[in-house]
Amino acid sequence: MLAGRHILLIISGGIAAYKSLELIRRLQDKGARVTPVLTKSGAEFVTPLSVSALAGTPVHQELFDLTSEAEMGHIQLSRSADLLVVAPVTADLMAKMAQGLANDLASTLLLATDTPVMLAPAMNVRMWEHPATQRNIAILKEDGVSFVGPNDGSMACGEFGPGRMAEPDEILTAITAKLSDGPLKGKRILVTSGPTHEPIDPVRYIANRSSGAQGAAVARALRDSGAEVVFITGPAAVRPPEGVQVVAVESAREMEAAVQAALPADAGIFAAAVADWRVASASDRKLKKSKDGLPVLEFAENPDILKAVARMTKDRPKLVVGFAAETNDVVENATAKRKRKGCDWIVANDVSPATGIMGGSENAVVLISDDGAEEWPRMGKDDVARKLAARIAVALAG
Repeated sequence: MLAGRHILLIISGGIAAYKSLELIRRLQDKGARVTPVLTKSGAEFVTPLSVSALAGTPVHQELFDLTSEAEMGHIQLSRSADLLVVAPVTADLMAKMAQGLANDLASTLLLATDTPVMLAPAMNVRMWEHPATQRNIAILKEDGVSFVGPNDGSMACGEFGPGRMAEPDEILTAITAKLSDGPLKGKRILVTSGPTHEPIDPVRYIANRSSGAQGAAVARALRDSGAEVVFITGPAAVRPPEGVQVVAVESAREMEAAVQAALPADAGIFAAAVADWRVASASDRKLKKSKDGLPVLEFAENPDILKAVARMTKDRPKLVVGFAAETNDVVENATAKRKRKGCDWIVANDVSPATGIMGGSENAVVLISDDGAEEWPRMGKDDVARKLAARIAVALAG
């Protein structure tokens, strides 16, 4: 799928720059041509010689290269590629991009291009979480820039959290999906998945048995169809798919905020098993046994994320799909849920213990829409996801 594709790879400063050497090799293994650009700070971590040797072409470093600039080389560089990838991208370079600055070769290329741009951030967790960085990210996303990562993990500075650059395989998958000519190319789709955990106290929570397997499968299928996928997941048992933007949350209220931040989107697929209730006043200390008897928990209703999005008057996705896990009267209950929520489709299934569906590898669903109830045969969750992705592509093309 990448054979003959041209990737302009910008390597900026950070210890994660070493991963970009492996990324060059992986891209070439897939038949892509890589033109490398190395920033001044990037050259503090990897040498121009190593980058050039792996890419099989000279590395570009200087904006004012007389030989190149005689033919406006930075303009030609920025527009001759199929995709501009910055891996790693620093907080500083993202700030330059968000503000439209162009004071070196990398920032000038990124400002002068009319080619899609993908960023793989790498920075200290505090830098990633800083409000200024988050504002810049929001601006870049609004400008159409796509992201892969960052991941949670240990940092070179000794801290742990979000900010670790995505692995080369993850970036390769994201690049492949971005350049895919599938039926959902150019579409932005958000997917919610997994359970939510609603705290009772610091060590206990309310949850359900959702593994997140079906939501992850849907995200993979949409990615493979060429969509840009924002995957908002609770603490699921399965790993999130590669090549999608992963937003990890714990509670229903965190998921609601993440969904709002991910909009606008062409479609919203709400596969998460969101807890209906939470403890109204979760304790900040572990609840202890008491001779006075059992603790009394007062509950509050969680936000109805699906209903809120389905009934939006502004920025409502063209297609809103909900999921209904039922234990009886599946079609009747799911049909009523679709009407109550206001969504376009409901994907319903029977999760009674005897079916083995919840937490299992297979699913048997009924698609509820304006056309009625369409029963699908039992099949693997990946097969369900691919069939659903195909239907979504048809709906968004109409």
